[in-house]
Amino acid sequence: MNAFEYANPKTLDEAVALLGANAGDAECLAGGSDLVNAMKDGVASPKRVVNLKNIADLRAIQSDDKGLRIGATATLADILNNEAVKQAYPSLTHAISQIKSPQVRNVATLGGNLCQRPRCWYYRLGYGILGQQEGKSLVMEGDNRFHAIFGGGPAYFVHPSSTAPVLISLDAVATLRGPNGASRDVPLAEFYRIPQQNGERETVVQPNEILTCVTIPPKGLKNGHYAIKQRECVDWPLVEAAVACTFEGDTARNVKVVLGHVAPMPWVAAKAAQALEGQPINEETAARAGEAAADGATPLSKNGYKVQLVKTAVKRAALAAAGKPVEA
Repeated sequence: MNAFEYANPKTLDEAVALLGANAGDAECLAGGSDLVNAMKDGVASPKRVVNLKNIADLRAIQSDDKGLRIGATATLADILNNEAVKQAYPSLTHAISQIKSPQVRNVATLGGNLCQRPRCWYYRLGYGILGQQEGKSLVMEGDNRFHAIFGGGPAYFVHPSSTAPVLISLDAVATLRGPNGASRDVPLAEFYRIPQQNGERETVVQPNEILTCVTIPPKGLKNGHYAIKQRECVDWPLVEAAVACTFEGDTARNVKVVLGHVAPMPWVAAKAAQALEGQPINEETAARAGEAAADGATPLSKNGYKVQLVKTAVKRAALAAAGKPVEA
């Protein structure tokens, strides 16, 4: 690990001022469960680390007429144990509960989970965000068991956040704080992007901005989540799905279906949502939505199994959103 400055600001404005305007010069430290590992791997080498943990406002979870606001440094355990979240957003608590390590949940933060870097082994071994050597993709010809089946390249990593698909399905909005007290709101559906060349980041956050909170608007959405993992212990999902909608009687309206761990960004499955829109959610319609969600998938040489997992995850997340029994 390279030497670096450590800054410990007490206010948000101090923290922003310490970041600077150049990508890679400074990184924010919240829980540190991703950043510290990235620095040890040599993937991140910031000149300055800016600790956000002493800025109390960033950890609050509170409701008002704009919705439920979750601070960026609220830990996953904070969110999991919050009664307002449990009551209104079971998909979010379910997604967090699938992170099986209590140690991780007690340290990792919402902002860190949303902004964590890819776990792709090519990236972590120093071959860049695109996993290339001499301009040639190592992913396409190498071990790509856990890589993307949507997105079309040139990046083939999967975004590792389990909270992002759920929050996008709930129409959540991220608030970013920049220099001179300027703030901007970004719908979480527009927060991510697929890098097109090495050196690009996976979010729209600028080097001199800090993610301060995420707000879930009070739309009364019913919601469900389902994750499929290789192991039930500490592991990332192979595929996950989040479904949110309103109901008019038994009829689903305003449906959102978002997939995780299948693309370099949380993947909005518009065709799956269309398959459920205006329909009751039952075994038959949920299965059709699963089929529609897999439409357009382009598996690599070793990850074709993910197509069936997408169908299953969407079906079960839709049933969960409708309050129907879901298979284990």
